[in-house]
Amino acid sequence: MGEQLAGGILVDWFSNVLGWLMLALLVFKVFVFIDAAFRREDAYRAVDKQTKPFWLIVLGLAVAVSVFAVPGLGQMLSLIGLVAAIVYMVDVRPRIRAISPQRRGKGRLGGGKKDDRSNMGPYGPW
Repeated sequence: MGEQLAGGILVDWFSNVLGWLMLALLVFKVFVFIDAAFRREDAYRAVDKQTKPFWLIVLGLAVAVSVFAVPGLGQMLSLIGLVAAIVYMVDVRPRIRAISPQRRGKGRLGGGKKDDRSNMGPYGPW
């Protein structure tokens, strides 16, 4: 009886961990989809990484498969969607960010643009 109780606790613990992992992967996929949606369309063409509509469709399907339980191939499609999100995150996003202009002055207290000396360290700009 003690073994069954320990086995049941272990199964419940594993089920909880798996549930939190699936939630974390869903949040990751949603973040990647939103990031892709807010990037400029011409940046995708400039880095020669498919097109913005392509990535929005692929990443949107990845989120949809994770949200709606698809019987049968649902696990496999969810895994394929995760791979697509990882590819976007490690390959496409860094290249798009490299060619996109950086937003300056956002989120700073005081709101205005500071002079260039504010980012100077003892050995130069940082």
